Amino acid sequence: MNDHQENTSQNTPATRLQILLELFGVSAKLGLTSFGGPVAHLGYFHEAYIRRRKWLDERSYADLVALCQLLPGPASSQVGIGIGIHRAGLIGGIIAWIGFTLPSAAALVLFALLLQGLDLGGAGWIHGLKIVAVVIVAHAILGMGQKLTPDRNRITVAVTAAAVSLMWQTVFTQVILIGVAALIGMKWYAPKEIPEAGPPAVQLNRKLAAGCLVLFAGLLIVVPLLRPFFASGWLALFDSFYRAGSLVFGGGHVVLPMLEREVVPAGWVSREDFLAGYGAAQAVPGPLFTFAAYLGAMKGGLAGAAMATAAIFLPAFLLVAGTLPFWDDLRRLPGVQGALSMVNAAVVGILLAALYDPLWTSAILAPADFALAAILFVLLVFWKLPPWVIVIAGAGGGILLNYL
Repeated sequence: MNDHQENTSQNTPATRLQILLELFGVSAKLGLTSFGGPVAHLGYFHEAYIRRRKWLDERSYADLVALCQLLPGPASSQVGIGIGIHRAGLIGGIIAWIGFTLPSAAALVLFALLLQGLDLGGAGWIHGLKIVAVVIVAHAILGMGQKLTPDRNRITVAVTAAAVSLMWQTVFTQVILIGVAALIGMKWYAPKEIPEAGPPAVQLNRKLAAGCLVLFAGLLIVVPLLRPFFASGWLALFDSFYRAGSLVFGGGHVVLPMLEREVVPAGWVSREDFLAGYGAAQAVPGPLFTFAAYLGAMKGGLAGAAMATAAIFLPAFLLVAGTLPFWDDLRRLPGVQGALSMVNAAVVGILLAALYDPLWTSAILAPADFALAAILFVLLVFWKLPPWVIVIAGAGGGILLNYL
C-alpha cells in the first residue's frame, strides 16, 4: 500500500513540476560550469547525477555512456538527454538538454551579434582566435589518437581517411569514409567476445522509440530531397545542420569540416568568421555543438540561431530516445564493436585533415603565428591550463602579432 501511494504521489502535477525544475536547475548549473570537452562533461555528469543524486546506478550510467559513444552526434549531450529521459520521460530529456545547452548557445549568439555589429573580422584578436582553434584541435587529435588508434591497422585507417578527406573535399566524403570504416571493422576487426550487458539504463515504450528512429531517418532522407524545390533559406538551414548532427561521429571537433563545407561555400559565413567563432566556442562551457548557434546567428540572427541549434541537436535526441530500449540487443550484434573501433579511427583521420584545411591554412600564415601556436599548445597540454585561459591568451597574442 505504501509503495502504491508513493508511486501515485510521484505522478501528481506538483511533484512532476518539482522534478522538472530540479532537473533544469542541475543541468543549467552543469551548462554554466562544464569546461573541458566531452570527456570532462561525463565526469561532471557522474558527480552531479550519479554520485550526488543517484538518478542512475553505476552500471546503468556506464551502459548509457557506451551507447552514446556508439551513436553519431554529441556524446556528452546525449548522455545528459538519456539521464533526463530516465528521470522524467521525453520531456525530461528536453529539459536536461535545454539546461545544459542554453548557456553556451546564448554566449555564442552574443559573440556573433558583436562580430556583425562592430565589423571586427580583421582585428588581431580574431586572428588569435583562429590560432587557438588550431591548438585546440591539435590537442584533441593527440588525445583521440592515443586512445582510438593504438595499433598499425587503425593508424593506417586514420591516415587513409585524412588523405582522402584532403584530396576529395565534398559534403559526402565524411559519410562515405565512416561507412567504409564501419564495414571494414565489422568484417575484419570484430572482437571474439562481446561484454556482458547490464539491464537497460532507461525503460521506454518500444513503439515510441521506433517512431523516433523512423522520424530520424525520414528527416535525413526527405529534407535533402525537398530542399531544391523550396526557395526558403530556412529549409536549407535546417537541412545542413540536421545532417551535420546526424552524420558526425567523435564529438564536437569532428563537426568542424562538415559544417565548414555547408556554410562557407554557401556564403552564409565567411571562412574568417567561421574560424573566429570556432575559436570563441572553446572559451564557453557546455557542448561544442552549440557552435551551431553562432553560425545560425551569423546567417539569420536570433531565429537562425534557434533553428540551427535545434536542427543540429535534434538527431541526438531522436537517436537516444529511439535506441535506448534496443541497446541490450544492439550491443550483442556481431561486428558492432569492431565497426565502432574502425569508425573511431576514421574520425581521427577526418579531424587530422581538418587540422590542416581549413584550420592551419587559414591561421598559420607566418613564423610568428606558428610560434604563438606552439606556446599555446605547451600551455594547454603540458601546463594543463583550462581552455578559456588559452582563448584569452590567444586573443591577446593575436593583438600583439599586429605590432611585430
